[in-house]
Amino acid sequence: MSSIYLILDDLSISHPGLPADAVISFDTYLKEHPIKGQKKTRIINLCNTDRYLSKGYYCSLLAEARGHKVLPSVNTLNDLGSQQLYLLQVDGLPVQLKKLSGEGDCADIRFKIYFGKTENPELKLLARKLFERFPCPILEVALLWQGSWQVQSVDPSGFEELNEAESGHFLDALEKFTQSLWRKPRQHKASRWDMAILVNPTEKLPPSDEKALRRMEKAATKVGFHVEFIGPADYARLSEFDALFIRETTGIDHHTYHFSRKAEIEGLVVMDDPTSILRCCNKVFLQDAFTYSGVPTPKTRIVSNNAPDDLDALEACFGYPLVLKIPNGSFSVGVSRAENRQQLASVLGDLLAKSALVIAQEFLYTDYDWRIGVLNNRPLYACRYFMAKDHWQIYDHGDDRIGSGGFETLPTYEVPRSVLNAALKAARIIGDGLYGVDIKQQGSKVYVIEINDNPSLEQGVEDKFIGDELYMQIMSEFARRLENRGR
Repeated sequence: MSSIYLILDDLSISHPGLPADAVISFDTYLKEHPIKGQKKTRIINLCNTDRYLSKGYYCSLLAEARGHKVLPSVNTLNDLGSQQLYLLQVDGLPVQLKKLSGEGDCADIRFKIYFGKTENPELKLLARKLFERFPCPILEVALLWQGSWQVQSVDPSGFEELNEAESGHFLDALEKFTQSLWRKPRQHKASRWDMAILVNPTEKLPPSDEKALRRMEKAATKVGFHVEFIGPADYARLSEFDALFIRETTGIDHHTYHFSRKAEIEGLVVMDDPTSILRCCNKVFLQDAFTYSGVPTPKTRIVSNNAPDDLDALEACFGYPLVLKIPNGSFSVGVSRAENRQQLASVLGDLLAKSALVIAQEFLYTDYDWRIGVLNNRPLYACRYFMAKDHWQIYDHGDDRIGSGGFETLPTYEVPRSVLNAALKAARIIGDGLYGVDIKQQGSKVYVIEINDNPSLEQGVEDKFIGDELYMQIMSEFARRLENRGR
């Protein structure tokens, strides 16, 4: 079980409402911690942190040096100290905010954020967004009107700077933020590590179904993890965990990437790691990397406009049909087939409106695609995904439903050697994480189509041959990496 401490500058001042058994001074933390045998310690730094090398700054710095999970982190404090922050343009600001300022008559608006909460209902969305970007117990924000609302400043604030009314708001937010840490009794046995599995219940095509997630949890428990399923709203809680397993479809301009990057900065073992997301989520990178490294792929060109000369060149290179893809599509989304010049011009125009570059690729029809699961550069599973009925892709995105073809799961030793070698060669370009490599096979020739950094893991599909061993291997890899870090 974790020990949680609230660190304050000075305990000689009365702090009504704070849990007395959790409050200690910075001097006490400096002299008496870490405590021998106390492996998991969480620190909420309530000192004044607005100055570089202040006690509050050193509190976060020492916490990280001691292996304690701390809020705010040193990275957050350094980010808050950047002058570039004040030029930040706020996107998606609630329209009600304009009414607060008398249609821009007021010079600025100042307010405080407590663990992502604020007492002004019109500012709730902004408060949450800023807390996700700068996880800090107390933030003081100034908004400036200059034709549009801008963040003039965001500064950390200490608990002792709050007045009576502000202290009340802070204590309410503190209780909500920490109740799962020290008020909610843990029912699980003491575990060596804590793992967060990021899921999104609203996702239409999640990479793992509920049954698979429960098998992951069971396997993780066996190798020493306590597992908690978290969602997009839990960004600020990442420092509570030792490992993050992302089971939501990833994207670069998406919260999944922000989760991955923050987890990496906080020292968690994370799959998918941010580098893998960056590389796999862009087919332009994959195609260029495959070509450079000699990975077999279909004939491909990168297209940047749809002028008549460009259409002529594509027709000469590929003929019809040909496949057009936006760089960041998944589950067959953003992939189209052009059968003639009119379709080519129309589809290419639509895709270029969404992306500056589009992938054009020769059409290779096969009854199925290979999917080779690779973990730490070793084959994990092998599936053949068959095309959806009366369709040329695995997924058929209809008007009111999403159809898909069947599958066949095989032992990796039955996979043709050329397919397996191509999958492993492609995966090494990305890294040492968990990947799904999609390959087409025509006779003796194989073609790598793409690599998925967040491959599907569904009960009864990818695990059909090796069963629970699939999840045990993944969780054992998490454990191995943590052990290698001495944790």
